[in-house]
Amino acid sequence: MTLSPLTRRRLQNFRANRRGWWSMWIFLALFAVTLCAEVVANDRPLVARVDGNWLFPVAVNYAESDVLPDGLPTDADWHDPELQRQVAEHGWALWPPIRYSYATVVRDLGRPAPSPPSARNWLGTDDQARDVAARVIYGFRISVLFGFTLTIIASAIGIAAGAVQGYYGGTTDLLFQRFIEIWSGMPQLFLLIILSSVIQPGFWTLLVFLLIFSWMSLTGVVRAEFLRGRNLDYVRAARALGVGDRSIMFRHILPNAMVATLTFLPFTLSGSVTALASLDFLGFGLPPGSPSLGELLNQGKNNLQAPWLAFTGFVVLGGVLSLLTFVGEAVRDAFDPRKTGGL
Repeated sequence: MTLSPLTRRRLQNFRANRRGWWSMWIFLALFAVTLCAEVVANDRPLVARVDGNWLFPVAVNYAESDVLPDGLPTDADWHDPELQRQVAEHGWALWPPIRYSYATVVRDLGRPAPSPPSARNWLGTDDQARDVAARVIYGFRISVLFGFTLTIIASAIGIAAGAVQGYYGGTTDLLFQRFIEIWSGMPQLFLLIILSSVIQPGFWTLLVFLLIFSWMSLTGVVRAEFLRGRNLDYVRAARALGVGDRSIMFRHILPNAMVATLTFLPFTLSGSVTALASLDFLGFGLPPGSPSLGELLNQGKNNLQAPWLAFTGFVVLGGVLSLLTFVGEAVRDAFDPRKTGGL
C-alpha cells in the first residue's frame, strides 16, 4: 500500500521523537510479555515428560494419577516436594521463569508474610504470601486490556455523539450539550459505592459503569471539528449533489476530525488504566484476590514495614503511565500541522 506524502511526513515526525518512539516499543514489548503471562509465571510446569508420556500442565489440569501410576486421583500439586522428586526420577519438567501464579500461596517462606525480595521471589511476597512479581505481570495485563477495551468503546461512542452534534447543530446540538452537562455532573464514585453494595463488581461490570461516563471525553473535540467542517466548500458541494448525511459525516468530515482525536487516544488510555487502579485502591474495583496494580498499592499503604510493595506498585503504574504519555506526546507532534511542511 502506497502512503500519501502527508502520512509519510507524520510517520517521520513520530519517529523523530525518540522518546515517544522507544516508549511505544517498550510498552508493546511489555504488553506482549504479559499477554503470555501463563507462560512466564505459573505454578505448573510448561511441559513434562514422565515415563515416556508427554504432559502439558500449563494447559491441562492433570490428576496426580495421570502423572504417576501410584498417584492419587486428586489434582496434581506440582509444588509438592514428593511429586517433584518422583517426576525427577521418572523424567523431567520444564518450569516457567516464575514458578508461581498470581493466586499461588508461597510455602516455607521462613518468616511472616510479607517477605522481602529474594532469589526465590524476585519482588517479594504480599501480606497473603503471594508472589508479587507474578501478580504484577497478571495485573499489568488486566489493566492494559481493561484500558484498551474502555478506550476503544468509549471513543467510538464519543466520536459518534460528537459527529451528530457538530453536523446537525441547532436544537440537536443544544439539547445534547445540556444532557452532557447534566450527565457529567453525576457523582460517579457515590454511584459506584451504591452499585458495589448491590452486586459484586467485576471486569465487565466496571467496564460498563465507566463506559457510561467515559464516552464524553472526546465528544467536545469531534463536535468542534464537525461544526467547522460542515460549512466547508466540499461539504456544501457534496450536499448539493445529493450525497447522504451519513456518507458526508463519516467519509468526508470524520477523516479530518480524526487528526485531533488520535492525539488524545494515548492520554485516554492512560486515564482508563488509572481509573481501574484507583477503584482497586479504594476497594471498589475487581473482586478480592484478582491481580491488580491498585490493590498492590493498597497493600503497600497497609504494610509500611514492607516498602517493596508500595515501591513496586508505584514504579510499575508510574512507568506505564509515563510510557503512554510519551507516546501521546509523539503522536501529538506527528499530527502537528506546523511540522508537516504545510502538506
